Amino acid sequence: MSIATFGPGGNSDLFYKEGNKSTLQSPGWIKRFGLDAFEYEAGNGLTAGEASLRAVGQKAREHGILMSLHTPYFISLSGVVEEKRLKSLDYIQKSLWAAELLGADTIVIHSGSAAKISREEAMALSKDTLARVAEAVGETKIKLGIETMGKVNQLGTLAEVIEQCRVSPIYAPVVDFGHLNARAIGGAFPDVDSYRRVFDEIAVGLGDDFAKHLHCHFSKIEYTSAGEKKHLTFADGEFGPVFEPLAEAIVREGVAPRIICESDGTQAEDALYMKRAYEQARSR
Repeated sequence: MSIATFGPGGNSDLFYKEGNKSTLQSPGWIKRFGLDAFEYEAGNGLTAGEASLRAVGQKAREHGILMSLHTPYFISLSGVVEEKRLKSLDYIQKSLWAAELLGADTIVIHSGSAAKISREEAMALSKDTLARVAEAVGETKIKLGIETMGKVNQLGTLAEVIEQCRVSPIYAPVVDFGHLNARAIGGAFPDVDSYRRVFDEIAVGLGDDFAKHLHCHFSKIEYTSAGEKKHLTFADGEFGPVFEPLAEAIVREGVAPRIICESDGTQAEDALYMKRAYEQARSR
């Protein structure tokens, strides 16, 4: 039976406080900490070389850590400047190259902006970019994940991400529950059923397998009327979402997501909190 897995996005503050200096040490540290997965953060650009990436991948395999990679933030699926938009093809292909070296099975791509044009125009541009990427990439065992986003002027509602994923079978949704919560007035996840609807919508829109093996992000996020403001830690008591209802939803739906925690500096500790809450939900 498949079960949910958990890990941090990038290295937590505790990782460095304990004297670690290199991401090469991350897989072993994550395993000892009691977690299962690691998302390699290349949001600010992919600067590591082949030898370094290959070495991290080897360590991940040795310790049984599931790997994913977050692509650079400057990828622009819906950019109005065509030259810049099509440059995204190169960034995505380089990310796939890095993911293969890391042994990652998923790369995470931001959905695109709709700040300067209508959402309809932004969606059309993003789908054109994704079609070009699919043509350039061809068949790949690595999933190209399109992430739900937290700011209202960004593409990235769940419905928009599902529509983008329909461009090609190589695409899969990456659901950031904190982002979805931040862009909804008053929060999006008050109870178990509100989480269950996410899995149901993906199953209906893309198929049961996409819902069962969903790649997710989770963190508490401060938000305003414009959506996401900043990532928080689980110690915050004002902003959500709360994880326990999601743990219950995962058990009831019989799904096995990978959940990457993106808390601000406590991503490993908060990932472990989620794993334990999920294990408690499974034992009931």
